[in-house]
Amino acid sequence: MASCAARILAMSKPLVVQKFGGSSVANADRIRRVAARIARERANGCDLVVVVSAMGDTTDELLALAGAITDDPDPRELDMLLATGEHQSATLVSMALHALGVPSIALTGAQAGITTDGNYGKARIAGIDPQRIEAEIAAGRVVIVAGFQGQSRLDPTLTETTTLGRGGSDTTGVALAAALDADRCQIFTDVRGIYTADPRIQPDARQLPVISYEEMMELAHQGAQVMQVRAVELGWVNNVVIEVLSSFEDVPGTLIKEDPFVEQRNKVRGLAHDRNVAKVTLVEVPDRPGVAHAVFAPLAEAGVNVDTIVQNVGHHGTTDLSFTITRGDLAKTKRILEPIIRELGFREMTTDSAMAKVSIVGAGIQNAPGYASRMFAALAEAGVNIEIISTSEIRITCMIAEDQVETAVRALHKAFALEEPEPLVLEAGVETADTSAPKPGA
Repeated sequence: MASCAARILAMSKPLVVQKFGGSSVANADRIRRVAARIARERANGCDLVVVVSAMGDTTDELLALAGAITDDPDPRELDMLLATGEHQSATLVSMALHALGVPSIALTGAQAGITTDGNYGKARIAGIDPQRIEAEIAAGRVVIVAGFQGQSRLDPTLTETTTLGRGGSDTTGVALAAALDADRCQIFTDVRGIYTADPRIQPDARQLPVISYEEMMELAHQGAQVMQVRAVELGWVNNVVIEVLSSFEDVPGTLIKEDPFVEQRNKVRGLAHDRNVAKVTLVEVPDRPGVAHAVFAPLAEAGVNVDTIVQNVGHHGTTDLSFTITRGDLAKTKRILEPIIRELGFREMTTDSAMAKVSIVGAGIQNAPGYASRMFAALAEAGVNIEIISTSEIRITCMIAEDQVETAVRALHKAFALEEPEPLVLEAGVETADTSAPKPGA
């Protein structure tokens, strides 16, 4: 994308929102490096709002600390605790900028005007009042915002600190870019961009120069950890172009935006996998109206997200019902369903926490023949057993054993030739290679 120095000729003071992930600010050296990068961007003539995550593994460490105190921490107190990780990062980055002679100020999510609903741990942004941020920018400061958090208003006089869930700093960055009508929204992370698969599993995975919002949302939902689902959704709704970049290398990244060539590209754009999956099976469920509601309504009320549901054909008045959830919700799910099982007369409930899912994602997969059969053939040839299959317009997902994830990813990457440059179909029967994708290691 164009630099601030180039764009400032056409407009005064472009506004850039940058987000730096936990690995980017993991220690003092990295924080100083981030501050130097911010200072260079500011020297090019940009106004800057910078969103930061907690340092390194701070959030996990705080969760472990809470778990050492109690098995069931109060949600309000847990959010108060977790929000301190981002406070730490924001103030340290601001201090590093002061040391470089760059005026800056650190703000909490609440001070930045971010309001949310009252759902602790998984709050959604209800609105942003950017007046404080705009005033600080007008005063010549770089604004450093603690990501992952906001402030709920339960009534006009009572406010509470809330957190936005895993990856919530991405959501903070994109939401601020939309509210401030920023010229760019840059997400800095520990990889160069979006790849056709996790390069830690598939070393020849290819970096994508552009990916559509819809495809990126599906990849994120199915386990790709580079971007958070809600952040991509916010970008799509508000037409914010998101640029995913490396914090550690000055190389081209990946643009997430509307892709005019989406119909002309390889139907399979990438693979996603998720190890954080558990399967629950209810055996010999009475096959009558209302039973599914009796099972899933209490789970929804408890905030348990059910991903895939499969019900077998009924025999002799009963059927088996299987569904998947995140592994962290398994204990809660069992606790909720045990009394329901006794009440409705199910034979038993079985669970499997050693599950995973692997998905192929690409616009138009559902409407193009042969992709499902090629996926199943590749997995069969690799000796990977499929337990559950689910599909949408742009993806096919298979539930498999967790210990077969790497085998499955490698087999599917090869089967769909994702390491090769994407052909763009210019007209019937004519293809040209898309050579704009940077190569890993380039």
